[in-house]
Amino acid sequence: MVAEFGLLGTIEAHVDGRPADVGHLRQRAVLAALLVDTNRPVPVDELVDRVWGDRAPQRARGTLYGYLSRLRQALASAAEVRIVRQPGGYLLEADPLSVDLHRFRDLAARARTADDGQAAELTRRALRLWRGTPFATVDTPWFSDLRHTLERERLSVELDDTDLRLRRGLHGELLPALTARTGEHPLDERLAGQLILALYRSGRPADALTHYQAVRRRLAEELGVDPGAPLQRLHQRVLTGDPALALTPPRTGDGSPIPRQLPSSPYWFTGRDQQLAELDKALAPADRPGGPVVISAIGGSGGVGKTRLALQWAYQNLDRFPDGQLYVDLRGFDPSGQPVAPAVALRGFLDALGVESGSVPLDVQAQTGLYRSLVQGRRMLIVLDNAADAGQAAALLPGSAGCTVLVTSRRRLAGLASAHGARLLTLDVLTAPEAAELLTRHLGQERAAAEPEAVAALLEHCAGLPLAISVVGARAAAHPDFPLAVLAEELRDESTRLDALDAGDLTASVRAAFTVSYRALTAGAAEVLRLVGIAPGPEIGQAAVACLVARPIAAVRAALRELENAHLVQQPAPGRYRLHDLARLHAVEQARREPADGNDQALTRLVDFYLHTALAGARQLDPHQDPVGVTTVPPGVTPQDLADHGEALAWFTTEHPALLGALDLAARTRRDAQVCRLARALETFFDYRGHWHDWATSQHLALDAAQRLGEGAWEAAAHRGLGNVHTQTGRLDDGRRHFHRALELYERLGDRVSQAHTHRGLGWVCHQQERQREALGHAEQALELYRQAGHRAGQAKALNNVGWLHSTLGDHRAALHHCTEAVALNREAGDPHGEAGAWDSLGYAHHHLGEFTQALDCYRRALELDRSVGDRYGETEILGHLGDTHLAVGDDEAARLAWRHALEIADETGHPASTELRDRLSRLPESGPRTVSGTKTPPAALEP
Repeated sequence: MVAEFGLLGTIEAHVDGRPADVGHLRQRAVLAALLVDTNRPVPVDELVDRVWGDRAPQRARGTLYGYLSRLRQALASAAEVRIVRQPGGYLLEADPLSVDLHRFRDLAARARTADDGQAAELTRRALRLWRGTPFATVDTPWFSDLRHTLERERLSVELDDTDLRLRRGLHGELLPALTARTGEHPLDERLAGQLILALYRSGRPADALTHYQAVRRRLAEELGVDPGAPLQRLHQRVLTGDPALALTPPRTGDGSPIPRQLPSSPYWFTGRDQQLAELDKALAPADRPGGPVVISAIGGSGGVGKTRLALQWAYQNLDRFPDGQLYVDLRGFDPSGQPVAPAVALRGFLDALGVESGSVPLDVQAQTGLYRSLVQGRRMLIVLDNAADAGQAAALLPGSAGCTVLVTSRRRLAGLASAHGARLLTLDVLTAPEAAELLTRHLGQERAAAEPEAVAALLEHCAGLPLAISVVGARAAAHPDFPLAVLAEELRDESTRLDALDAGDLTASVRAAFTVSYRALTAGAAEVLRLVGIAPGPEIGQAAVACLVARPIAAVRAALRELENAHLVQQPAPGRYRLHDLARLHAVEQARREPADGNDQALTRLVDFYLHTALAGARQLDPHQDPVGVTTVPPGVTPQDLADHGEALAWFTTEHPALLGALDLAARTRRDAQVCRLARALETFFDYRGHWHDWATSQHLALDAAQRLGEGAWEAAAHRGLGNVHTQTGRLDDGRRHFHRALELYERLGDRVSQAHTHRGLGWVCHQQERQREALGHAEQALELYRQAGHRAGQAKALNNVGWLHSTLGDHRAALHHCTEAVALNREAGDPHGEAGAWDSLGYAHHHLGEFTQALDCYRRALELDRSVGDRYGETEILGHLGDTHLAVGDDEAARLAWRHALEIADETGHPASTELRDRLSRLPESGPRTVSGTKTPPAALEP
């Protein structure tokens, strides 16, 4: 597998095009420190200095070795990449050109010895490697110094590129960027000379001379020197109007003008490296014979930056189109007018191509033929901006190869792809670093750095939409003395955020951008958009949408397809849909204009969909759980069919955020019965996956709802759920209190099975508090109550608990007896989760009887069963016990692997055993004899 590394921005690694997990920031810094010196050894002390500077921890070397070990694992699949230990240091073996920093330097060096044509391509490729600030967020002195060096190298390459563009006569397009760059580097004489030359060639000699005097004055004031000889000579040539400074306007061989219709290059353009690279790839087959080459149809929502991307790519590739560039704004979604008719656009193209007005045919088809004849065989770029649909764009396509066409539209132009071979490129919002860079460019470094919290809030509220960021930048610029916090506070309120994202005209209003797209929808698609906007959760599935709108799934698919084609919803995974944050706010505004009862009925159906599907899923996860009293499925609701345990677990995992949103919605709107039932249905999933905070929150909501309903059974269930989750997270006194309250309520209700469940919970608390005799008493009470009720699954779990507690009291033979019976009962009941817990307890008893081979067998069997049901909490416990037994038999490496895996899961789920596992690993020496740890961690199934 091929590895690629990125240092010119955030520190990244990719293997076969997929991101490699190279750890947290400090571990990435270790990778970067080695990559800078690819194939050269770096001494350990120097590595420590590069990564930590003067803030190195006491055990920096040990920490460094751990980072290196994990980096080796992360890159193990990459061919020809190795981290090698050498005397006194480490060396990373790799192809230097797999690292963007070395590739940048190689391209820059080659460009300086190439002719202008090759040099332009090489410098463009070099600059495109930059994704932002090198080694972003790493702040040690070594990285900071290297960052400054690289930024100087980048500026040098940018100046080389500017020289090449000036020689091609592109001074007009360069002016905005040159003006901005001279503001950032006011003392750079080479840059000053480039701006002076561009101003002069643009017919502004007075401005050119004024800039020279400003540079001369600043050099004298700040450095006490005069401009160098090259700049002085250029000044003299401007004064005398040297004809050699001017360039003759380009014309074709037959004397006709070369059109240069592109608008000015986008001044605020930021990021989009991946999309620019995709457009480059699409250009590759431009020389093939046959029909027109439609390089790409760029689609995306309003305000996402489609036109800016098209123009940025166009300006980066002007040298590829020596015969000119045609541009037209087709106004397909113009809020102030109708789309441009193809005939009108054609006439504009003919004018640009030098056709005299008297020579233009009256017939539109004849005009099309003349246009295609004139561009025949030419290497031209044609930009069709803001197309209403594929038909409008298709009418303006050239008739033969040679020309390249860029089309932008708010719709997905599938017709261009099917009929003309267009490559479709969907543009999404900016990444977080790109958005931060764009806003900082609007605000200025100093202003942005002065209020980092306000800047972070502004970025959050703009949600990566370039139009929103530009509006914020414009509003901030209008009041340069106002604190940014004032604007951030205005944006904080969702109900008025779209009002705040309005700079005063239709082209600078986020609401206007979304309204134009919304008005173009069919009634059915508009209804789906409104209701999806008010639905809880960050995304929603097709089945849920069907219940939300009470329409057949086929009709829903058609509406969602229309919304996706209009870039108003995204489909991040098959059958899953989401809205951009600001698009959601606009959809909510539209929903509020509809009758409130319709929205309320839709949300009730949606919550019922999640409730009834979750109940079915919970039965798949734990077929032996007590039934949850629930009414029949209401009309208009079709729960999703979950065939087995794996499908149920996958559904819960996918719908996790939406389920939390549905629960919160039900609680806020006092749908109390739904709250109680949904919270109960989610418990097994939360337990298996270690979502402790969500579990606790859901049970508190259920408790409040049950008390409002006056339902003792639901109140007791919520108290028992809180007892479980508090005990899981080590809040034992709180757990004990909730279990006792649940027991009181269950005794009042005469519910023996639930009393038994609660006694098991109390036994668990007592065990955690090291009150083993009391714990055993609760477990035995639970067993007796289960037997009286004939509850076989409960008996199996209680037998395991009784056995485990005997083992903690030293009676391991009694433990074997009870846990063996528990295994048999669980297997008879078909409960792999309960059986896993019993095998874990058997392993513990065998371990403490010195029967390590049997213990290992038991733990492996427990692990296999536990993984089959997806219980991450139980897997952590079993792996911890497995590591103990490996240590006891002297297999240190196996113990280390088991504990590391357990720690990874514990860190991921917030398991309270994290600290103990870290301690065990830290106390495990590199070599030498080992002793049994003797830890007494609860078995995987001791908890209820």
